[in-house]
Amino acid sequence: MTNEYLFFGSFLLFIVLMLAIDLGLFNKKDHKVSLKEAAIMSFIWVSFALGFYFLLITNGELLHGIDNFAQLQEVTTRNLHNITLKPDNFTESLAIYKQNLGLEFITGYVIEYALSVDNIFVMVLIFSAFNVDEKYYHRVLFWGIIGAVLMRFGFIFLGSTLIKQFGWILYIFGAFLVYTGISMFLSRDEEEKIDTENHKVVRFASKYFSVYPEFVGNKFFINVDGKKMVTPLFIVLLIVEFTDLIFAVDSIPAIFAVTKDPYIVFFSNIFAILGLRSMFFLLVNVIHKFHYLKLGLSVLLLFIGIKMLAHHWLSLWGFTTVHSLFIILFILTTSIVASLMFPKKS
Repeated sequence: MTNEYLFFGSFLLFIVLMLAIDLGLFNKKDHKVSLKEAAIMSFIWVSFALGFYFLLITNGELLHGIDNFAQLQEVTTRNLHNITLKPDNFTESLAIYKQNLGLEFITGYVIEYALSVDNIFVMVLIFSAFNVDEKYYHRVLFWGIIGAVLMRFGFIFLGSTLIKQFGWILYIFGAFLVYTGISMFLSRDEEEKIDTENHKVVRFASKYFSVYPEFVGNKFFINVDGKKMVTPLFIVLLIVEFTDLIFAVDSIPAIFAVTKDPYIVFFSNIFAILGLRSMFFLLVNVIHKFHYLKLGLSVLLLFIGIKMLAHHWLSLWGFTTVHSLFIILFILTTSIVASLMFPKKS
């Protein structure tokens, strides 16, 4: 357990350090994030995720402090890894485990990164509906990510505990993802709108906070005649956090379809969330061109839900994480290519 705490603590320290550098070094002044900046940020975060993947496949035993076959078998059983160990060969068994650990991480990362695209659609709507100045997008998304990391931490480790205590809850997760996928498929062509007057978060904030009627630069709070008030920018931040909460309900069960190791679920989830901000700035002006992506995401959720419902039989048939990764990449690639080849008519 000590190894897990050290590994997890080091990961959190790294994330805090990178976010501090981001906020203090690269974004001292509010400005509109350029396409070049977004591309560099995206490259950095994807590189970190790939670097973490290589860390797992080379030194993955450090996560749970595995140094003998008994420990390896216990961790494999506890986290329901779909691998076959070789009792007479610890070295080979450990290599199999590390390869599988890395594969589970990268598959979960791809799933979360893909589902984050739907989150971007909604964020664009939120910023447009509230007429947020583009130079404040980064500030809102930065603090939104801090909240997202904290929420995901609670969701993931609670979900892991529930799965270990009540294995049948996987079928509930699977049924929920199938329902979500069907709902997304049926509503894929509906035009989404944000009601700035009657949104749940707006009504909540109006009831419990004193809301200043105008934006005040990049401030979330201001003092007016000795009274502390929240600005519309803070309301936008709350809506972004609320939106991520809704998306987390879909994405976290989806990653549990790939791995039951809560640490791998958390790592893959957080790397994708951290990359979401830069991906937003990359796609904000072209997201409308990928009109088949929502269809692809609905199929992706359906596939993952069905996989969770049928995981016992799929395992008996030899269906592995590699097969899941190939199918996920095929679904996403097809929806993107189809969007570009068959553009939506105005």
